[in-house]
Amino acid sequence: MLKKRWTKVLVFAAGLAPIFWLCWRAWNQNLSANPIEFITRYTGDWTIRFIVLTLAVTPLRKVLGLPDLIRFRRMIGLYAFFYGTLHFITYIWLDKFFDLGDMLRDVAKRPFITAGFTAFLLMLPLAVTSTAGWIRRMGGKRWQLLHRLIYVTGIAGVVHYYWLVKSDIRLPAMYGALVGVLLFYRAAVWARKRSPGAAVKRPVAISFGGLRDNP
Repeated sequence: MLKKRWTKVLVFAAGLAPIFWLCWRAWNQNLSANPIEFITRYTGDWTIRFIVLTLAVTPLRKVLGLPDLIRFRRMIGLYAFFYGTLHFITYIWLDKFFDLGDMLRDVAKRPFITAGFTAFLLMLPLAVTSTAGWIRRMGGKRWQLLHRLIYVTGIAGVVHYYWLVKSDIRLPAMYGALVGVLLFYRAAVWARKRSPGAAVKRPVAISFGGLRDNP
């Protein structure tokens, strides 16, 4: 089923559902007493959710034995960038009205903004090089190395959220735990491959959807 074209359409539509819901609430003037804060939190929440989903694709395809999940990783990652861009635009436009001085003062006073901006900047090269053409130009190994920035992005996103909320840390703690588990899984796999006597893996193949292990 995961190989069917309609499954990609379904995932694409699911990724757009949060922004449609936000637009519906805006149309009905239902964005709480502080619309700017609501939009900022809403887009930020969905950014970290899609980052976690992106990180989860590889472990899930291995654990569940569903290699075709890799077809959706690039799309999910691009949705993380999409909602991250909306989050960033909400801050610099609706909140700060492009006032650079005010933004710089915010960065000096509020470290969580620095962490969030770092996470966004790290997603930029990932989004730009997400196409099959970039994979061919860079080569599989260099492309894969660059896209490990998603690990740092996930950590920076969690730190940004944690420093933002200050008191009620339940959600950032949950996302932090998820990111931690997903990164621990990768570290364990890497350590196992590096251990003496580990089986030699066959070369990595490049597909239109990105990198995938040979069957």
